[in-house]
Amino acid sequence: MTSFRDLLRETKSRIREIDTAGAETEVARPDTVVLDVREPDEYQQGALPGAIHIPRGHLESQIEARVPDHDAHIVIYCAGGTRSAFAADTLTQLGYSDVVSMAGGFNRWKDEGRAWRTPVSLSAEQRNRYQRHILLPEVDVAGQAKLLDSKVLCIGAGGLGSPASLYLAAAGVGTIGIIDMDVVDESNLQRQILHNMDRIGERKVDSAKKTLTLLNPDVTVVTYDVRLGADNIIDIFSGYDVIVDGTDNFPTRYLVNDASLKLDIPVVHGSIFRFEGQASVYLPHQGPCYRCQVPEPPPAELAPSCSEAGVLGVLPGIIGSIQAMEAIKLLLGLGEPLVGRLLAYDALEESFRTFRVNRDPECAACSIPKEQLVIAEYNELCMPHPVGAAAH
Repeated sequence: MTSFRDLLRETKSRIREIDTAGAETEVARPDTVVLDVREPDEYQQGALPGAIHIPRGHLESQIEARVPDHDAHIVIYCAGGTRSAFAADTLTQLGYSDVVSMAGGFNRWKDEGRAWRTPVSLSAEQRNRYQRHILLPEVDVAGQAKLLDSKVLCIGAGGLGSPASLYLAAAGVGTIGIIDMDVVDESNLQRQILHNMDRIGERKVDSAKKTLTLLNPDVTVVTYDVRLGADNIIDIFSGYDVIVDGTDNFPTRYLVNDASLKLDIPVVHGSIFRFEGQASVYLPHQGPCYRCQVPEPPPAELAPSCSEAGVLGVLPGIIGSIQAMEAIKLLLGLGEPLVGRLLAYDALEESFRTFRVNRDPECAACSIPKEQLVIAEYNELCMPHPVGAAAH
């Protein structure tokens, strides 16, 4: 009859083990994957920097999603070196070709004074709420913690701001600012899903705050029931990581563009018209800005608002959701944001097209040093609505 010691001895005979000194050398290699197979409570007390955490009981089911490269160099550790030995054997059976177990485990590593850190942690309730995010290797606990520490400002609590802020709040963006100086009207409810019949006549920012905090108590909602202008835009924008622009007039878009360049804050742009929508991302001084794309606004008669031309109620839900996605990509450094690209959506054709937007070397806004950029009103430009309105 095989004892546990016999089984461990047989397992160790099939794997490669290294001591903590050797592990420290290998962990320093840029191509090394460090894998922690301890239980969550052990991991939260301290771990090797950059370690991927998969509890031993979930290793077989999760490893290929977290470490898809079967030829990756993997250093596995546990508390003392036993579970990591069995884990190394399991990975070998799963086809991983370069796996080692660290003898002595984290306890010896820590006792010898080698580098370790306390991992970012989430509460049990947060782990449950954001479980689907945590399962994504590109997000994981660290990414979720980053979202919770992020700040996004939504300009407008209307058609675009509603879906954008709802999905940002649901995703766990820790601070969401809302700028809007309007009240809830029954005509808004066809598309502005932050609000409802009971809130007709209520300030939109107050209605938005109620909806978002009910959706996710982790989120702090900061409201600005003011007209957005040159006199307050810098103060309002300061401290935010991303701006989600849901305005529907050119003067405000130009003002937002200039302030974002001044403060180096990316803007996620969205616009809608009847059955069509657009989205783009303006990354200050790295890609084109809004004024590279639209150097001069069209005449007012060629740029009617939604209240004048109409809009299909579902349309802002699609574009606003794209804005939320782009904002989260920026916050987490995921994928390829819509920088230098304009995404155009046609609801009647159910088609998406992407157009390349080049940076204008002579742009009046982004071609000059940000210190020389003057924040000023654009009231003389195409302005069917007051600056700061978000009537989408």
